[in-house]
Amino acid sequence: MVGSPEDRALAKLKRVALLYDFYGQLLTERQRQVIALYYEDNWSLGEIADALKVSRQAIFDLLRRAEKSLNRYEEKLALVKRWERERHSLTKIVAQLEVCYNDKDFERLANLIACLAVISETGGEIPNGHV
Repeated sequence: MVGSPEDRALAKLKRVALLYDFYGQLLTERQRQVIALYYEDNWSLGEIADALKVSRQAIFDLLRRAEKSLNRYEEKLALVKRWERERHSLTKIVAQLEVCYNDKDFERLANLIACLAVISETGGEIPNGHV
C-alpha cells in the first residue's frame, strides 16, 4: 500500500468502519464493544484494557480476531464490494444526468433512466454501452 503511515492508518480506519457498518451485528457483543471503543471513540488499547479489567494483549487479540471476522464476512458475502460498485456506478450516472440536463439532451436522459432501472435490478453493474 502506498502512502504515509497516517494515510495507511486512515485507510484502515475507513475500511474497518465500513465493514463494521455492514457486518458489525455478526460480531459478539464484546467484539462490538471493543471495536466501538477503539475505532469510534479513539480509545487506546490500554484504556480499553483498564476499563474492561483485562490485559492490553487480550484487547489486541480481540481486535485482531474481530477484524479478521469482518474481513471473512466480506470475502464470503461481498456486500461492501457490491455497495462500492453501486455507489461508483451511481456517481457516474449522476454526473452524466447533470450534463444531459444542462444540454437538454432528453434522449440521453431517457437512456440514463433506463440504465438506472437496470442497475437496480442487477446489483450495481452498468450495462455495456451505457455511461
